[in-house]
Amino acid sequence: MPRRGPPGSVDLVIEATELTRRYGRTLAVDRLTFTVRPGVVTGFLGPNGAGKTTTLRMVLGLNRPTSGTVTVDGRPFAGLPRGLRHVGALLDAHDVHGGRTARAHLAALAAGNGLPRGRVAEVLAEVGLADAAGRRIDGFSLGMKQRLGIAAALLGDPPVLLFDEPLNGLDPEGVRWVRGLFGRLADEGRTVLVSSHLMREMEQTAEELIVIGRGRLIAAGSLRDFAAGGTPPRVAVRTPDADALVAALTGEGATVRAEDDGSYTVTGLTADRIGDLAFTHRARLYELGPRAASLEEAFMALTEDSVEYATEAAR
Repeated sequence: MPRRGPPGSVDLVIEATELTRRYGRTLAVDRLTFTVRPGVVTGFLGPNGAGKTTTLRMVLGLNRPTSGTVTVDGRPFAGLPRGLRHVGALLDAHDVHGGRTARAHLAALAAGNGLPRGRVAEVLAEVGLADAAGRRIDGFSLGMKQRLGIAAALLGDPPVLLFDEPLNGLDPEGVRWVRGLFGRLADEGRTVLVSSHLMREMEQTAEELIVIGRGRLIAAGSLRDFAAGGTPPRVAVRTPDADALVAALTGEGATVRAEDDGSYTVTGLTADRIGDLAFTHRARLYELGPRAASLEEAFMALTEDSVEYATEAAR
């Protein structure tokens, strides 16, 4: 169940229906249908060129769909007055006027959206830029620009937030902070959509996933279901008699991969069958059980046919 926000909050969903965008002969987004619900962090994943940024731009009304629709709370974003009160977004941290100070940049956004000027200081403090408020943006590092972009997204205290690659340029402390921020925003009942290529971070941040490739929907659902469904069942094995057992397993047609921690991952045989073979070949077992696939492994398995530029090693 999605978590509800504080009193006065409004649960808004993002809904795309047969969303399509063409650029000449190039089909960037192809009949994409999905729903982003409140109360959870939803990861938006796909290989380079999959159409993620184009989709986010259509949500925000920056690109018009060739066909299909995308709405926030049942309406196109362009029809929402004072947009920052409804949807906050970070698409490109570099898309700011470098000659302005951080304070002036946010003050201009606040004025244009009818927001109280006091919000500027609040969001600068929230993202850790209070001491840099008077500095010109062209002197900011990429990580600082990312924080400023997040501050702009938070400025209107919106119920819907979109972030495109928000972790680029952040140091480990910044990554931990962003991870906690997204979780808190979702806990407040907001709708949070995060586009990222960092699989390990999405594994620790997202609860729901939308995965696209070549503009088409590949998968949508919970992180757990995605990881489980993206790769065949695997078994973790740990044994001091590896030579004998590995030979027996491969002889039965299994694939065996040695892991850095000294264990083995076996694909193609059940745990029961592995146990029988270990008994037959007098191989001691210190561990025998299911091994969950990582998000990265599941992602690579599901998107291998949707990569725009594949190397020979990946074919």
